[in-house]
Amino acid sequence: MVANKTSSKAEAVPHHPAQDAYKVTALVLQGGGALGAYQAGVYQAMAEADLHPNWIAGISIGALNAAIIAGNAPEHRVERLTEFWESICKSALWPKAPAFPWLEGTTLPSIMREGANMFAAWRAIVEGQQGFFQPRMPPPVLHWHSTPATTSWYDTAPLRETLERLADFDRINHPSCVRVSVGAVNVRTGNFAYFDNRSEKLRPEHFMASGALPPGFPAVEIDGEYYWDGGMVSNTPLYKVLTERPHRDALIFQVDLWSAVGALPRDMGSVAERAKDIQYSSRTRLITEYMHQSREQQRLLHELMDLIPEDKRDNPAFRRAERYANGALTNLIHLIYRDKPYEGHYKDYEFSTTTMHEHWQSGLADMRHTLSHKHWLEPPSSENPFVTHDVHRG
Repeated sequence: MVANKTSSKAEAVPHHPAQDAYKVTALVLQGGGALGAYQAGVYQAMAEADLHPNWIAGISIGALNAAIIAGNAPEHRVERLTEFWESICKSALWPKAPAFPWLEGTTLPSIMREGANMFAAWRAIVEGQQGFFQPRMPPPVLHWHSTPATTSWYDTAPLRETLERLADFDRINHPSCVRVSVGAVNVRTGNFAYFDNRSEKLRPEHFMASGALPPGFPAVEIDGEYYWDGGMVSNTPLYKVLTERPHRDALIFQVDLWSAVGALPRDMGSVAERAKDIQYSSRTRLITEYMHQSREQQRLLHELMDLIPEDKRDNPAFRRAERYANGALTNLIHLIYRDKPYEGHYKDYEFSTTTMHEHWQSGLADMRHTLSHKHWLEPPSSENPFVTHDVHRG
C-alpha cells in the first residue's frame, strides 16, 4: 500500500472549535518502544474529535508515530497507524506464526499473562520484528571491518522500507504540512539535535536516527554525522515546544509512555523496570512545573512593560527585557501511560499484538476521558497563563 500523495494546495481540514483560540496545537510524543501504541490510541481519539495538530514533535517511537501521522492526509492517519502497528508487532523471521489470540479480552492470573509477555519479549530479541528490525547476521562481534552503521545487534533496514511505504515524505516536507520536529543525539559530539521540516528536508533516516537506541540499533548517518536515539539525552520534546520563539498561544497534548512516579521495587526485575521508568520519563513533571513558574514571571514582565510610556521604550534596558517577556498563553494536556500489573522491565520491547491492542485501547480511553472535560480545552486567563490538566492526577 502506497501512502496517499499530497496536493500542491493547502487542504481544508475540519477542526475542533477550541483550536480557534490558539495559534499552535501541538502533539508531543515521548519515546518508549512497544509502549508507543498508546500514542496511536490517543491520536485516534483526537481524530474522532477533529483535533488536528499543526505541530508534531517526537522522540524515538514518538518520532516514528509522528512520521506516520504527518505523512498522511488526516482521513487516512488512523488507518496507516493501524497498519504500522499491526505490521511491526509480527515476528521478523516468522510473521505468520500464531500469536496469542485467545488472550484478547480474557482475564488471566497475572503470573500467566506475565509469562506470555516474557515469551513475546524473548521472541523480539531472538527473531526481531517484521518491518522494524532483524538480527544482524553475522553478529557484530564477528565483524572484522565494522562501521558505525553496522555496529549493533540488529539491522533496521526493514524500518526504512516501512516508513517509505506508509508515510509520504513529499507531504511531510510540503509547506502546507504540519510542522514536524524529531530529536536525536550526535554520536561524535554528544550534543542533542532537532531535525525540523521548517528548516530542512526530512527523510526516513531522520526519524530512524531518533529511534536508533544502542547497542540494539545502529547509528544513522545524516549529512556525514552519525546519530543515536534522542532518548539518551532527553526522552521528551516538550521543552522544545515550550521554548519556541516567537511565543504563541498554544494547546499542547503531551503523551508520555513512562511514569516518573512508581512503586518501590521488590525484586531485580522490578529494579530494572523502575530504573527505566525514571531514566526515560525525563522528569516531564519537573519541566512542566519549571515552565509554569517561568511563564508566570514572563507574563508579569510582559504586563509591566505595557506600562512603560512609548517615549521611554528606546531605552536599552527595555529592549533587553523584550527578549524575556512573554505574553503567550499555554494549555498543557498531559497523558501518561499507566502500567499493567503483569508488565515487566521488557515492556518496551514486548511487541505482541495482544499487548499492542491493550496499549492502543488505553490511549484511546484516556484521551476520550480527557476530552469529556470540555472546559479543559479553554484558553488560560492572563492571571494564570500556564495551566495543566491530567485525568490521572488528582
